[in-house]
Amino acid sequence: MNLNLKNPIVFLDLETTGIDIVNDRIIEFAFLKIHVDGREEEFEMRINPEMKISKEAIRVHHITDEDVANCPTFKEKAKDIARFIEGCDLAGFNSNRFDIPLLSEEFLRAGVDIDMRKRKFVDVQTIFHKMEKRTLAAAYKMYCNESLENAHAAMADTRATFEVLKAQLDRYEETEVEENGKSFVPVKNDIKALSEFSCYDRNVDFAGRIVYNEDDVPVFNFGKNKGRPVTEVLEEQPGYYGWMIGGDFPLYTKKVLTQIRLGEKMKK
Repeated sequence: MNLNLKNPIVFLDLETTGIDIVNDRIIEFAFLKIHVDGREEEFEMRINPEMKISKEAIRVHHITDEDVANCPTFKEKAKDIARFIEGCDLAGFNSNRFDIPLLSEEFLRAGVDIDMRKRKFVDVQTIFHKMEKRTLAAAYKMYCNESLENAHAAMADTRATFEVLKAQLDRYEETEVEENGKSFVPVKNDIKALSEFSCYDRNVDFAGRIVYNEDDVPVFNFGKNKGRPVTEVLEEQPGYYGWMIGGDFPLYTKKVLTQIRLGEKMKK
């Protein structure tokens, strides 16, 4: 089944120095843009992270410090990357919890402030886990009946993710699930519906430090103020804002916190 698109969608996969979205960096990215007319466009590149790659990460993707030593930095390519994904929705495998938050951090560090709030995010892993509970290689074998060669090579994983989503649409287009006593078909050929189904939480920021409550009000999702409206906490505890801004929180979380403090309306 081909994707029913209102906007172009970019499937992405990142290889990184580690798994900390605040402190680790991108060393390789692969983007596969699917245009509304079905045309495909690829963009992949290795990046000098300007820091050491962890041994644990090297064991996964086999990219060493020497491999990226002479590559451009993310800051040098940030505007090209931003142009490639401009106006596009984003999709990946575990992308909502890792790739997209880390990509957003890299953009902010590079001084390129792109608005992520208007995009839709489809996490193929979440759809997979909610429906089958497996890994990408198993998903590819299960849905596409093929073995995933070159696993953890960015473009191989990216293209496999695209193929898995199309196969998921074929398999689940009439499959109903039950939630809160109601039956519905969650996997539809519609990016908005896929985006909603592939999210576990109603996050305001990518890291889930701030989420929407049942009244669509941003509330803190951690610590002593968990469940309390952000605006209420900032009014009662003026120093809390400064503590978070100066703390080890993702840059995007700090950006969202500042927007709420300044009274900007948060768009879901």
